[in-house]
Amino acid sequence: MDILGNLLDLFLHLDKNLALVISQIGIFTYIFLFLIIFMETGLVITPFLPGDSLLFAAGTLAVSGNLNILLLFLLLSSAAILGDTVNYWIGAIIGPKIFEKKRIPFLKKEYLTRTEKFYEKHGGKTIILARFIPIIRTFAPFVAGIGKMSYSKFASFNIIGGIAWVALFLYSGYFFGNLPLIRENFHYAIFGIIFVSILPAAIEYLKHLKSRKKNIELELD
Repeated sequence: MDILGNLLDLFLHLDKNLALVISQIGIFTYIFLFLIIFMETGLVITPFLPGDSLLFAAGTLAVSGNLNILLLFLLLSSAAILGDTVNYWIGAIIGPKIFEKKRIPFLKKEYLTRTEKFYEKHGGKTIILARFIPIIRTFAPFVAGIGKMSYSKFASFNIIGGIAWVALFLYSGYFFGNLPLIRENFHYAIFGIIFVSILPAAIEYLKHLKSRKKNIELELD
């Protein structure tokens, strides 16, 4: 419970926690942020790391001059693109072998299944759309690698999606994060970001359950 509580506090008070990081490590904060975004997008075992909310918080702090917004955009876009690239090749090279294992920490079969269904509906543009949905964002390039999607095709979606994702949340924080209403209720803003991010996946899941129930009823009839 302490670990979950600490993670929740980290996510909901990213503005304060990130400001503390900046005060302690200074310019190395850029490397810290780069690594977090890279790991969140590039490693299938770390889908729990903050992505959308971290970008928003970083944009917020850039307003005060603690961070350079243009440098953040360039570095974090690169981290997102590089992360997906690494994830793609992990899926292509060792993905099938990974799921032969019965029990792998943080790597659940249902995450893969959920991403595969997303692919069935949206095709290759999943790489772009998935950028804006936690969990699926981490597994989409992995599944693309397993499915042997053409790397040239994947790369184009990856670059577009990575730049669009970072730009949206980073500059949203930069332009809106320091409004008094947002600044004084930052944890509610984070809740809102998380809610909006997972809403599409939740809707798809509910549709899947409804379709499954309908199929079962047809089979019983």
